[in-house]
Amino acid sequence: MTATALRHDWTLQEARDLFNLPFNDLLFRAQTVHREHFDPNEVQVSTLLSIKTGACPEDCKYCPQSGHYNTGLEKEKLLEIEKVVAEARAAKQKGASRFCMGAAWRSPSKKDMPYVLDMVKQVKSLGMETCMTLGMLKEEEAQELAEAGLDYYNHNLDTSEKYYNHIITTRTYQDRLDTLDNVRKAGMKVCCGGIMGMGEDEDDRVGLLVQLANLPQHPESVPVNMLVKVKGTPLENVEDLEPFDFIRMIAVARIMMPASHVRLSAGREQMNEQMQSLCFMAGANSIFYGEKLLTTSNPEADADMQLFRKLGIRPEQREQCATEEQETEALAEAVEYEATRHMFYDATRESA
Repeated sequence: MTATALRHDWTLQEARDLFNLPFNDLLFRAQTVHREHFDPNEVQVSTLLSIKTGACPEDCKYCPQSGHYNTGLEKEKLLEIEKVVAEARAAKQKGASRFCMGAAWRSPSKKDMPYVLDMVKQVKSLGMETCMTLGMLKEEEAQELAEAGLDYYNHNLDTSEKYYNHIITTRTYQDRLDTLDNVRKAGMKVCCGGIMGMGEDEDDRVGLLVQLANLPQHPESVPVNMLVKVKGTPLENVEDLEPFDFIRMIAVARIMMPASHVRLSAGREQMNEQMQSLCFMAGANSIFYGEKLLTTSNPEADADMQLFRKLGIRPEQREQCATEEQETEALAEAVEYEATRHMFYDATRESA
């Protein structure tokens, strides 16, 4: 099977045409592309920890951490490094291969950078991939993070450039693109996506995906968030997103960025198992795992693993030097998988 070629010249009309395909045709095409680049029954698992919460100077209308809105969220100081490492160790034991750390900053300050760099080094030493979201980055800040060993930097575009000013006014769309460019130049991988359900129309969703897919290099990770409405924010009463529109977004993202991990991110708690399963069918192959997603709740880890078992999905494993205990555990998991694989039908195989 020849893999679908990566493209960086998508037009708005091409993306619209994908969105408007009959639902079954769209999912079939997305799943076909997905299988060309990934194991369809593996999902990358990440855990996200807020290392500094609240009092952010930005005015993002969806965010409970913004200092512009009264959401009842208490301001917290930067977490101690030991606490962060302990959380990372616990996340790894629960099956996470990547640990993401987020701080409610416009950009990191000089006084906080040494602590942040040490967090990266210590989490990395656990054998986990590392990711951070700290706001805007200058070239030298991106370089420092890269030298500390940071694997991924998350900086979402949120929505289309056309709709952007309806959501945020304290930083520009170009500011975000400049940060992504600084991250790339430093040699780190990019985690960049957006949020659905903020009152945007289909053309805004199309515009976001075209912007992402036409970057010089596709983001390695594309988080697709469904708005979590938080009391006290300007978007608390926005109309609910149609679930099928969200699944279409996942599918079109998969088709336009075939080799990227497409992540089910915020909003999963509002999705039932059937909706999440359709998202996996549409090409989602990454989730945040655990009880909290920054300051909004996320489905409990046990529920995630129960769903994985129902679907025959297993967590994607990061390639690394394993300890003897890890190898033993992995072997036990492999034996269990082999013992139960007959329960799942491989739709790619032709019938005899």
